[in-house]
Amino acid sequence: MKTLAEIEPKTGQFYLGREIDSGKELFFESKNLTTHAICVGMTGSGKSGLGIILLEEAALGNIPAIIIDPKGDMGNLLLTFPDLNVEDFEKWNGNADTQKIWSEGLKKWGESPERIKKLKAAADFSIYTPGSRMGRPISALSSFDTPKAELNEEEFQELVNATTSGLLSLIGIEADPIKSREHILIAAILNDAWKKGQNLELSSLIGEIQKPPFTKIGVLDVDTFYPSRDRLELAMKLNNLLAAPSFQSWIEGEPLDIQSLLYTKEGKPRLSVFSIAHLSDNERMFFVTLLLTRFISWMRRQPGTNDLRALLYMDEIFGYFPPTREPPSKRPMLTLLKQARAYGVGILLATQNPVDLDYKGLSNCGTWFIGKLQTDRDRSRVLEGLNLNQTLGGNEVANLLNKCGKRIFLLYSVHISKPVLFETRFTLSYLMGPMTLTQIKSLGQKIGEVKSVKSEALPTTVGLKQYYLANQLNRQDAFFKPKLLVKSRLHFVDSKAGVDTWIDRLIAFGLNADGSSADWETGEDLESVKDQLVQGSPVNAKYAPFNLPVKSLPDLTLSGIYQSQVYNVYKSSSLKLFSKPNETEEDFKKRVDEASKGKNQKAIDDLKAKYDSKIATLQDRIRRAEAKAADQRSQVGKRKMDAWLSAGATLLKVIMGGKANKTTVNDAGTTFRRASKVGDEEAQAGRAEENVDSLRQQLESLQSAYSTEKQSLVSQNDIESFVIRPRKGDIQIGDNSILWVSP
Repeated sequence: MKTLAEIEPKTGQFYLGREIDSGKELFFESKNLTTHAICVGMTGSGKSGLGIILLEEAALGNIPAIIIDPKGDMGNLLLTFPDLNVEDFEKWNGNADTQKIWSEGLKKWGESPERIKKLKAAADFSIYTPGSRMGRPISALSSFDTPKAELNEEEFQELVNATTSGLLSLIGIEADPIKSREHILIAAILNDAWKKGQNLELSSLIGEIQKPPFTKIGVLDVDTFYPSRDRLELAMKLNNLLAAPSFQSWIEGEPLDIQSLLYTKEGKPRLSVFSIAHLSDNERMFFVTLLLTRFISWMRRQPGTNDLRALLYMDEIFGYFPPTREPPSKRPMLTLLKQARAYGVGILLATQNPVDLDYKGLSNCGTWFIGKLQTDRDRSRVLEGLNLNQTLGGNEVANLLNKCGKRIFLLYSVHISKPVLFETRFTLSYLMGPMTLTQIKSLGQKIGEVKSVKSEALPTTVGLKQYYLANQLNRQDAFFKPKLLVKSRLHFVDSKAGVDTWIDRLIAFGLNADGSSADWETGEDLESVKDQLVQGSPVNAKYAPFNLPVKSLPDLTLSGIYQSQVYNVYKSSSLKLFSKPNETEEDFKKRVDEASKGKNQKAIDDLKAKYDSKIATLQDRIRRAEAKAADQRSQVGKRKMDAWLSAGATLLKVIMGGKANKTTVNDAGTTFRRASKVGDEEAQAGRAEENVDSLRQQLESLQSAYSTEKQSLVSQNDIESFVIRPRKGDIQIGDNSILWVSP
């Protein structure tokens, strides 16, 4: 048996196992995973084990990963025992026999305790439990931050819609982005805030549902589109979520920041497992959608590469990527499958239900790992997913599929010349099976652990004043996060825009998970609520860490304020108009419209005169056509009456005379001719009415054309925005302080 030293994979290779036919070790190029992979196989096929092998190899290759774990198996990645002590296995439902099986299994596959040590040291392994404090806490609901990536309009709206759908799924609303009032309203609120560069807390989102920051949705008033009474009902559903005791666990812990979930602050790769088996279906859908959208936002900020930069692995995608339905998770997953390759990101998906997948979407996967399948229908669906039929290699693959068994998989990839049947190697991690929350808790927490302290023990060594919002000071046993509060006076100057103004701003900047750095790209201006900032100490509060370098703060805040603070200006080039201080875009548009209307009044009057003449002519034609149609319809009525009377007289003669004679025959002919003439005249009346309808349609088209042309003269569509940065030499920084906020 070869040792690992003899088969050590080269850089960029994953050691997966051995080929069945040749007995050769199977190595797979890691960069091939940028075209994504899917693993299918029934329960007991070894599918999760193969997933863990792929992730172990990623860690050994310094490749970080985000791992979504709906079943609870992937936490096994944290069970690595380099010493192979019996005691280690006994802690996790094992025994001496288990230890022996694992030791012999590793030896059989040329592996050793040294490689387990290497794996353990290669990356930081963490397990998070959203909505629960049993694992490492993750703050999933504290805010809906504005996207940091530069997105085009389509990408931006895609992110808005996915975030909205995910949130609504959390309260049990499966909303259509086009038909659902709830979806349209919340998407409009997010759209408005994010385009202004504003983050939204859930509490502020609830407030804006009741009082939206705009007056219209489409062409309708907000109250017409979605009455305030109905909006209150939606706000109450979200408020019930906010008020629920279990909600606190959704906002505690580390922020859902993909960069820090993939790398430690020292740059070491991380494998972050998100165990969601304990959540309800709605909660799972919400969190998966939120995580995928945040991952997309992070991905789009990365430079392109052909190498494998990171992995996103989901251990069971059943229900999240169905063939016909459109759950909130489907659209972001499809976006990742289509776009992630350009950024060096590989998507790995696994399922035991091949019949319930969107194979059109999975056509973006270049590699398939196929294990034992339970039914002929499953095998047929896999062949369909591979675009194979009986004449295009389907028979060969079908025969190989029949040979798949426990830990035996068929590798089918666009990157290799032919399918390969192989047996997976022994995992370096101990596979104990699904982990309970209690077992996850026993793993302990390291980075970002929330420390509970008495409020009177609140650390003051930072040397900064500390504030709370007045309405949060009475929150007992609450969890508080620190924000850096920076008071500044800024000078904005632009001669073309006529801007020369000083503005006071009190900016609250969020901090990263361990409190060691501020997020200068975003900040909330609290100048308008500065009177609500108070000093004090809530009872039995819990605090996230604050580790900012206080001595360096003056220089850091000066740079941070300069790069983040801007003065928004709107302009109309055609009218040479600029917005006034504090004038909103909507108010500026109204002013531009008024100015445009005055400037183009003659053109508007000429246009009206031109269309008035055409409209009057059409209206006269319609009146005459209506009169003609009415007259012809009246004539038809008279003709019908005459025909009926004639027919009745003829019938009576026959009855009275007992038999037909020359007179009755002539009368019958006359009756027939009258009936024929009625048919002709009725057809003419129908054509006259059709002419009226045609003229009315022409009138509607003419009136619509007039409205459109008039609007183009009244409304200026050349409004654009730009920002003015403060004069760096004029920036005045006041005292820095800490604002403790309970989300």
